[in-house]
Amino acid sequence: MKSNSFLYCKKCHTPNTRPRIKFDNEGVCNACRFHENRNAKINFSERKKELTELCNKYRSKNGEYDCIVPWSRGKDSSAIAYKLKFEHQMNPLLVTFSPIIGSKTGLHNRKGFRSLGFDNVLIAPDIKISKYLSKRFFIERGDPKIHWTAGIKSSPIKTAIDKNIKLIFYAENGECFYGGNVLHKDAEKKTYLQDIVENKIGDHPLNWVDENISKKDLNPYLLPDENEIINSKIEIYYFAYFEKWNVEENFNYISSKFNFLCHEDGRSPGTFTNFDSLDDHVDQVYYYLQLLKFGFGRATRDASRLIQQSNKNYEDLKDKIKKFDREVPTSDILKYCNFISLNIDEFNKICDKHRDKELWQFSGNNWKLFNEK
Repeated sequence: MKSNSFLYCKKCHTPNTRPRIKFDNEGVCNACRFHENRNAKINFSERKKELTELCNKYRSKNGEYDCIVPWSRGKDSSAIAYKLKFEHQMNPLLVTFSPIIGSKTGLHNRKGFRSLGFDNVLIAPDIKISKYLSKRFFIERGDPKIHWTAGIKSSPIKTAIDKNIKLIFYAENGECFYGGNVLHKDAEKKTYLQDIVENKIGDHPLNWVDENISKKDLNPYLLPDENEIINSKIEIYYFAYFEKWNVEENFNYISSKFNFLCHEDGRSPGTFTNFDSLDDHVDQVYYYLQLLKFGFGRATRDASRLIQQSNKNYEDLKDKIKKFDREVPTSDILKYCNFISLNIDEFNKICDKHRDKELWQFSGNNWKLFNEK
């Protein structure tokens, strides 16, 4: 990626450095085209009927759990669970894979939402193993959350198999909604193991075995075998397929149901929003590394979603993007350094190894993007 090919989508301003994104001959990304098609062609009344029929098929008649919602304690999964329980009369079991470094805000929202009448299974993996894997993947791949991603994908499916629950609702397929590698014709609707391994995790967790980590240590992160899923007759859907998915509206919806706390500083580090990725301090490190590797930060990500889903205008958001996109989340970085036993100089040296030198140049005493004015 040379500096003269650093291009932005004409609509949402997502750069062509985003992994797996594609631009058409009009300079518009596949995420924007996807949303244009949904808004213009999809009959959501019919899809709501489809959801109703699906719920009718699986709704429990004796009070047992009839579906699973992988629950991060955030706005989207909470909105899904609430709608299933109170609008569709389902009895969802919430399955949570513990954050790496949980926040007080996330804990508050967990307690508040559960008090509305939800049961929650919390999968809390060995902290020593989680710490080792996070540090390893931060050093090797510039991504401290790869193992966690595997955990949030595997734990709901394993729980469904163990408890004989036949229906799972994830939120949305990011490969469709935000521009990516769509591997199946109905990828917007259904979840496939191939998509999880190739697009979400990047490889199979069994490849993580080394002199310090055994297969037994990886149990929380290992996906069930595809034949096991087929034989269990579990159906795994993306809830966003059935409705006009909008992350801002999900926040407004769930905020009307209980005291949903946002970021304590009024906005999250690196962006102008305050209602997303609140549960884990490592999220901020992840987005900071995204900036170094791909040349765009969390503000660009948030703005693109608001433009695509809420019809916001880039001109109204560009000053906020410029102001916050390259902000360093110092407090969260220090928490992460303490967690994996690194000092800040060691952390920065590792970060610079993952910084894309074809996007960044060292000027004076600072790194600057080639397109930075």
